[in-house]
Amino acid sequence: MELSVVMPCLNEAETVETCVRKTIGFFEDKGIDGEVVIADNGSTDGSQQLARDAGARVVPVIDKGYGNALMGGIRAARGKYVAMGDADDSYDFATLGPFLDELRGGADLVMGNRFKGGIAEGAMPPLHRYLGNPVLSFVGRLFFGSKIGDFHCGLRAFNKDAILRLGLQTGGMEFASEMVVKATLHGYDIREVPTTLSPDGRTRAPHLNTWRDGWRHLRFLMLFSPRWLFLIPGLVFMTLGLLAGIALSTGPVTVGEIAFDVDTLVGASAALVIGFQAVLFALLTKVYAMQEGFLPHDRRVQKIIDWWSLERGLLIGGVLAVAGLGGLVASLLHWRVNSFGELDPRHSLRIVVPAATALVMSFQAIFASLFVSILGIRRRQHPPLTDPAEEAAGVVDAEAHKVAKSGAAKGDAAEAEKPEAGRVAAGKTTESGGAGEDASES
Repeated sequence: MELSVVMPCLNEAETVETCVRKTIGFFEDKGIDGEVVIADNGSTDGSQQLARDAGARVVPVIDKGYGNALMGGIRAARGKYVAMGDADDSYDFATLGPFLDELRGGADLVMGNRFKGGIAEGAMPPLHRYLGNPVLSFVGRLFFGSKIGDFHCGLRAFNKDAILRLGLQTGGMEFASEMVVKATLHGYDIREVPTTLSPDGRTRAPHLNTWRDGWRHLRFLMLFSPRWLFLIPGLVFMTLGLLAGIALSTGPVTVGEIAFDVDTLVGASAALVIGFQAVLFALLTKVYAMQEGFLPHDRRVQKIIDWWSLERGLLIGGVLAVAGLGGLVASLLHWRVNSFGELDPRHSLRIVVPAATALVMSFQAIFASLFVSILGIRRRQHPPLTDPAEEAAGVVDAEAHKVAKSGAAKGDAAEAEKPEAGRVAAGKTTESGGAGEDASES
């Protein structure tokens, strides 16, 4: 089968039949060997029977959520290619021709673009059309280098095997972003075709929740990009904190009529520590995500990990610790010079703050090195458990072999006994002859 069209469904009795009939009509008009799969997520309005009557195959999906329903339908699809779209009649499945053409031409994922194809009046809320979708699509392009203009278009088609290899895991509306992000990171051939969006044909409220689902999309994009969430902000904080700290450790800094002193030095120290922690966290997150298969392998990160051994991390942490302890000793000597009396904070803090900062960063480096080493421990690969069916078949084969061998042995024994019997009979005959001869002689 060439094409399966998967539609997630939760109480779509008003529109599911129309969507199925349009899709089947498209198959007949274009001579496509295809099917319609309705991934039902627990409808209670009779959507399942309506879909069956229209010619669809209904696949029940127990786990709730847009992504869960789609993955259930995708796994059950029989086609080489899969197209997905909502069952609310907002997309015209009779326009899947360009999608299929691109797939036949070698594309792994073909995205629809509603902004290029046209959005009918009332088909998309203004907040989604002018803020939500453009902003989230821009973030996706910025974070992951994708060229897709409409990250959240619900009408898309793809090579089934290629998408299953991505290991998509999200169960909610962010499934749409996960598919594009992972396909981009794995270097898939992603193409885009214009598509139209019409007002849906249902009277009930849509399942999509503007703020909740928008946040889930944004959260996913940020968590899947440690570089933008941790690394770049961390480097900015570290740079500002380090430059300000160096400048203020020798004395006040005046810019115009504004004077920066030890209070700013404390803030600079905090920025340096926070930035350093963010950079370490970006690295740890990347290593973990690579090992667990959430993100593809990154050679640049691997080079850093190969260089940053536990011993080097302990050495760096030790050097920072020695510097921090040296600063604390210097602060004690400064206090002693002042007869352990009251100190001027403008002088003492210029010694204590850098020393404390170095100590904090030393422990951060040591703990991060230990954690990277733990992540680097290879899991022991135990041999796979024997399949019970295969094991049973092996036992049966062994017994059959035993029986065959036993039968062969018995046959050989029988053959061996036949000559022996002949010899015994011949012996008896000779003995009889001998007796006769004796008798005649007598």
